[in-house]
Amino acid sequence: MNTLAYPNVGTVLDRTTRLLKQYYLRAFKEEGVDISTEQWVLLDRLYTEGSASQTELANGTFKDAPTVSRIIDKLAKKKLVERQRFPNDRRRYLVALTTAGRGVHDKLMPRVEQLRKQTWAGLGEEDYHRLQGLLRHIRTNFEEE
Repeated sequence: MNTLAYPNVGTVLDRTTRLLKQYYLRAFKEEGVDISTEQWVLLDRLYTEGSASQTELANGTFKDAPTVSRIIDKLAKKKLVERQRFPNDRRRYLVALTTAGRGVHDKLMPRVEQLRKQTWAGLGEEDYHRLQGLLRHIRTNFEEE
């Protein structure tokens, strides 16, 4: 295969990701919420899961543990999440949303849904599954090394 015949996929993915982040950040700002897209991902995950360990959050969001720890620190400082000791393991923490964190999630969710609809406008479920498969395949190409 002639790789010169294909666009630089990294650049295309990066441009798309940056554009999506800009729209999400603008929406959050318009709602009066000071939160990053990375913080939103953890908030949304905790809203769905109820509580999770740092390791579970890292695995579920495809982020490394130190990054997740920093995001949790920022969310805790904003009083949107809290750390609780694991019942049978003093070394580990469960992370859970606070009432304020649930409120922020509830406030932002209508805008997030609107952005998700905009993202997929003109595309269908088959497109979604095809994109997921392509991205999974690209990751696998590099994870095998």
